[in-house]
Amino acid sequence: MDDVMASTRTTALPMQTDVLIVGAGPAGLTLAAGLTQLGVDHVLIERADSVQPGAKAAFVQPRALEYLDRVGVADRLVAAGIRGHHFSVHDGARTLLRGSYDNLDTPFPMMLLVSQQTTEEHLNRRLTELGGMVHRRHKLITFSPDFPGVTAAVAAPDGSVRAVYARYLIGADGVYSRVRSTAGIAFPGKAREQLFALADVRLEPGSASVLEDTTFFFSSEGMLLTSPLADGQHRVVASVPPGSKAPTAEETETLLATRGPRQGGPKVVEVITASTYHVQERVAERLSDGPVFLLGDAAHTHSPAGGQGMNTGIQDAGNLAWKLHAVLTGFAPEGLLDTYHGERHPVASGLVAFTSQITSLATMRDPELCRRRNDIIAAAAKAPGITDWLARRLSQLDISYATEPADGTYHVGQRVSPALVPAAGLDWNLALPNPSTGPTESGRTGPLNFQFVDGLETSLLIRPDGYLAAHGVPTDPHAVLANLASYLPGGPTR
Repeated sequence: MDDVMASTRTTALPMQTDVLIVGAGPAGLTLAAGLTQLGVDHVLIERADSVQPGAKAAFVQPRALEYLDRVGVADRLVAAGIRGHHFSVHDGARTLLRGSYDNLDTPFPMMLLVSQQTTEEHLNRRLTELGGMVHRRHKLITFSPDFPGVTAAVAAPDGSVRAVYARYLIGADGVYSRVRSTAGIAFPGKAREQLFALADVRLEPGSASVLEDTTFFFSSEGMLLTSPLADGQHRVVASVPPGSKAPTAEETETLLATRGPRQGGPKVVEVITASTYHVQERVAERLSDGPVFLLGDAAHTHSPAGGQGMNTGIQDAGNLAWKLHAVLTGFAPEGLLDTYHGERHPVASGLVAFTSQITSLATMRDPELCRRRNDIIAAAAKAPGITDWLARRLSQLDISYATEPADGTYHVGQRVSPALVPAAGLDWNLALPNPSTGPTESGRTGPLNFQFVDGLETSLLIRPDGYLAAHGVPTDPHAVLANLASYLPGGPTR
């Protein structure tokens, strides 16, 4: 915790910065870590005085871990969590579907079970190591256009209001984003009427063996989700009647007994934290407006079904960080930043639709419809490739910016697995086929890392966020570096 506190040391806000980030949740911290690693001048403000306790999000998916590895966080985060390898859908004791992450093409074939608080603490620590910091107890009041950027009014801890000019303003300030509302960006969508209860609990030793997987229980009594967490805890999420309060130990035990495995139901010995919430399903109309950008919950919010939200915000940050760096250093035209909306908005929209479908299926109550739903899921699970497809979807490894469908060949915009081409931090990465003769020494020239890869049939140029910029490029790193700007999204070689 000392490193986390160090990142919150009191330092006066500068009068100007290249990038002002509002909100030090997972998305804002990831962006700040990336910008610090890239050497981009920025300021990160947060109204809270510390990382907030409570689990909130509890899953880090493989695709997010791949990016967090680029900023030096993944290994320590994995060590702090539980490696979840399977996910299941049950109807009581009946297994309808069981999928595995074990065969995913990634260095991180797991659903990492770790609290959002722990994730933020590790991001804070890494930000400090890189030389960055969080200005805590600072609140954005408003901002106004100040061509070509904005001037923001920020309330400091002593009550004074300070003006900060920023070339770019980033709203990572959550569902009720002040940045988004001040920019006048609409946030269309809906709030579901269904109320959900969440409890992080300790179970009686020996009674949790039936809850080893992250498991959806689909019952006519209502939805139930259980998952192990670090430190011997379990998370329980359930649909509950309107007006319900945060569940007690007895009420959580009843939910497990009536909707869960039923035989030998787990015994709750302690409730660590509990709450109720309504799900909102919304996507910002646009993710940028001039010098203003939105990411994380400020840009999209949805059902927590499938453990997708925090992961999507982390990847928003990964997409935006290298683009801000490229523009601010003069390497790329400002139009590159337009591709942030173009690439991430469809991902957010698809995410909301996907999690909404899961929630609708899970919250059916009509007994006959529930029986049919469960029979269909059980039958579908037996079809070849279904559970593998679902694992890729949940892991977010299927996210692609390519305009062509996946067909086994290389397409610009598709993810390149770090299992094939090891990541090179936030550098551009040129992967070259291993020649039968001649030198095969890897190296770096400017922002371009180059390496030789066994089994590669053609050269691959990979963006700093791990997506393919071009294939079949020259094998001379200096020639690629000289024309690197031409491989940018939207450029002539795309």
